[in-house]
Amino acid sequence: MASWNRASRSAFGLMSCCSRSRQAEAGWSRNFSASSCRWDAKLMDGKKVASEIRSEVKLEVKEFVAKGKRAPKLAVVLVGDDGASATYVRAKTKACKEVGILDETIRKPSSITQTELIDLLKDLNARPDVDGILCQLPVPEGMNERAVCDSISPAKDVDGFSSQNMGLFAIGQQSFVPATPAGVMELLKRYKVETFGKVATIAGRSKNVGFPLANLLHSDGRYTPGAGDATVLHCHRFTEQQDLETCCRMSDIIIVATGVVGLIRGDMIKPGATVVDIGLTRLVGDDGKTKIVGDVQFDEAVKVAGLITPVPGGVGPMTVAMLCKNTFEAYQQHPDTH
Repeated sequence: MASWNRASRSAFGLMSCCSRSRQAEAGWSRNFSASSCRWDAKLMDGKKVASEIRSEVKLEVKEFVAKGKRAPKLAVVLVGDDGASATYVRAKTKACKEVGILDETIRKPSSITQTELIDLLKDLNARPDVDGILCQLPVPEGMNERAVCDSISPAKDVDGFSSQNMGLFAIGQQSFVPATPAGVMELLKRYKVETFGKVATIAGRSKNVGFPLANLLHSDGRYTPGAGDATVLHCHRFTEQQDLETCCRMSDIIIVATGVVGLIRGDMIKPGATVVDIGLTRLVGDDGKTKIVGDVQFDEAVKVAGLITPVPGGVGPMTVAMLCKNTFEAYQQHPDTH
């Protein structure tokens, strides 16, 4: 039976507060009440870090162009009229323009056949002016998503979704890392979150987010650059609720990407832990207004965690920034940039 449902809250007393020195180092503020001690977590500002990354990529692009090289180019294929997909594509192409990466968005109706779509992607593979190719997912119902992703040349697969790139990544070889997992790791790095020897729980096992993150966090840093060397507890939709809670409470890092609103409560978080919320759900209120929320009950979690990502403004901007970085890396591998 699926266990992402709401279970009754079990009692979980907060551990004793950290020492003053550790409190100051983590940036926590203590608020005392008659019965407890709490702090407010420091926010991991994905917008700020993403802006820094885009600035770095922009500088590198300018250096290449100043040497007489052509500008890098990303081709984005958008099939159908899904509003969310169109929004994501606009965010990606806007970021590309900002850093000096040329972009070309190719829109196709949902009536396009799989063969026609694959032929289009193969044509883009053959174009020397295109460095990165992105086919916005999901593809229309009835198409084989794996076949579509695998039709993109691994050298231009800046999403890192092709079987070849995923296989190389799984064994620690050079490949494009999917942008969201790469963004999470970069966020942890820039906020100086220690992963070596730490316990990390990941909730969600998608092939594009949860699985790559588990791989990155548990891999051996002696052989895989940027690996986390953490002990990873990987939970999913069939993990019993009590087991999910147990895993979270013993974890120094919690990363959740399930699409289940409010799955992670405050009483499931180890005091001082780092919490990364990748979930993004749009809720429409009775007044018709839309609110974007994540998988973590933020108002509770912020009183327990040491570091936490907001939703929105946490992982989302990092995903777009890392796509720009992947595109520039693909560009650097092109013969005419050497």
